[in-house]
Amino acid sequence: MIFLSTTMNVLNDQQQQAFEGFIKSGGGYVGIHAASDTEYDWPWYGKLVGGYFKSHPKQQDAIIRVKDKKHASTKHLPNDWKCFDEWYNYKSLNPDVHVLCQLDETTYEGGENGTNHPIAWYHNYQGGRAFYTGRGHTSESYSEPMFLQHILGGILWAAGKEK
Repeated sequence: MIFLSTTMNVLNDQQQQAFEGFIKSGGGYVGIHAASDTEYDWPWYGKLVGGYFKSHPKQQDAIIRVKDKKHASTKHLPNDWKCFDEWYNYKSLNPDVHVLCQLDETTYEGGENGTNHPIAWYHNYQGGRAFYTGRGHTSESYSEPMFLQHILGGILWAAGKEK
């Protein structure tokens, strides 16, 4: 299941139950950018996605520090990945996720998470798999080969096709 820049409430109660069942039966989830701006009243989803959108400054360049290059979504990335995007600040971050990439708040204006500013992560969750990346606001992102490979790696991992 892929949530590509979803916002606010997108699932009714019956759909939420079905989604939980899908994950609990081994399903995979990929959240891209505004997927963290979704389902604020559903705590289960908040833990699955790994954190909720809090705010963002203007779109600008920033450096992403790749912390784990063994994952399918990051093994192709440089250690320091300079990108232009809309950088989210997060709240209610799930401490159980494995952070793949962090934003370096010294490289742009408006960061609010300090030295712990994850921007991509993954985790096993209640029998399923969840991957999230905060990149993907700009349409130009979707023509960047490194970003597309980042998403593809996350999708393959969530589907159980990559370690």
